[in-house]
This record gives sequence, C-alpha cells and structure tokens, in this order.
Amino acid sequence: MKRPIAWVTGANRGIGRGISAALAARGFDLVGTDLEENEDTGITRTMVEEAGGSFRFLPGDIGRAGDAAELTGAAMRDGPIHCLVNNAGLQTRQRIDILELPEAEFDRLMAVNLRGTFFLTQAVAKAMLADEPTAGRSIVSITSVAARAANPMSAAYCMTKAGLSMMVRLFALRLATSGIASFEVRPGLIRTPMNSDDLRPYLAAFESGRVPYRDWGQIDQVGQAVATLASGDIPYSTGEVINVAGGFQIEQIA
Repeated sequence: MKRPIAWVTGANRGIGRGISAALAARGFDLVGTDLEENEDTGITRTMVEEAGGSFRFLPGDIGRAGDAAELTGAAMRDGPIHCLVNNAGLQTRQRIDILELPEAEFDRLMAVNLRGTFFLTQAVAKAMLADEPTAGRSIVSITSVAARAANPMSAAYCMTKAGLSMMVRLFALRLATSGIASFEVRPGLIRTPMNSDDLRPYLAAFESGRVPYRDWGQIDQVGQAVATLASGDIPYSTGEVINVAGGFQIEQIA
C-alpha cells in the first residue's frame, strides 16, 4: 500500500527534523524543503529512513511567495500531498527593542514566517481541493507561544506568529467542508540551534517556574504532536491549538 506523503518546510534541522522523523514513524513518506541540501539534510534523511519512510529533498525559499505554485507542483511529483507542515521560520538576528526594529528586519521575518507561508498554504490547499478527496488530509502550522505571549524585544517574531495563528483558523473555516483540517502547534522553549546563543533568558524561565516543567522541550516531542494530528488521531477537529510548551502558555498570577 502506498504511503501518504507529508511535506515539511524547514526540514533540515531542529524542529523540522523532529517532525519529519515522527511522521515517518507514523507511516508517511517525506518531502523536505529548505534553502539548500547540506550535511544537515543528510542527517534528517537518515532519521526518516531509519523510521521507515523515504525522504526527497526539494530546495526552495519559502520567502519567495511567487514561487509557491511551482514549488507545490514539484512537491507533488510522486503523488498528492496528504499533509503540509508549515515549519520554516526565522527569528530576529538579535533581540531588538520594538522602538528600534528596522524595516528590513521586519520585512525579512514577515516574508518567511507569514507572507510566504500563507501563499504556500494557499497553493497546497488549491491542489488538495483539485485532487480526489481522501480522508484525513491536513495542514499543520508551527507557530510559537509567542503567538500569544508578547515580548517587545522580539516584536517582529511575535507579530508574524500571531498572524500565522489567525491564518490557521481562516483555512480551517474554508477547508472544513472538504475534509481538510487545519491545526496549529505552539512550541515553547524547545532546544534547537535557533536558541543556542544566549541561554540566560531561557534558564531564568525554568528557575522561576514560568515554565512549570522547568526544562527544555525536545524536537521529538513537537514531532509527536504533529504526527498525531497528521495521522487523524483527533477526528472531528479543526482550527485547534496544541501547545507543546511544558505549561509555559498557562497564565500565572505572580
């Protein structure tokens, strides 16, 4: 029996790698997109194959919204996309006060985190609607607890993730009658290369109990959440938010 195909953006490393491996373990073959194929790609490919899936790398820049339709066509070379995982995303190069945020940096994050991701999702949704209907198709978008928790030192990141959160609900409403679910997964403090520089803010969150689990989340934990959604294990649901954040999303009274 042919395995369904999942397309993961930002698949080379970090959360994208964990998602790819988890999906393979749940019966998917993978198309992975990132800017270029390199040693990181090889590690992801090995993890996917060890989990029982195949991995095809598809180079692409999600920030180039005009390429969305062409990229989607290339992703569907071996068959229709059963699940799209919008994982590609950027963080600001350094913590910047909202009063000093440069236009170029704002635009850089907006291009990938929201604009490009929206138009890619639009292209995939159109392709799904044009295909023969199959049960359990889904679009899973990786946002962040920053979609809800404000930080004026990461303003562009917070705004793009909040916008992406709204996108999830909009596609949920539009695609529900066609049996295509749209979900949001919000990671908290996950140990990845993106947060490997200054660990002090993260460690403070653990020590203070702001993260009740008082420890890092792991990429495979995010992957398990995505694979559960992609596998249709939460039926009759769409537009839902799954927090993988160790309780970070819980509002606390100091």
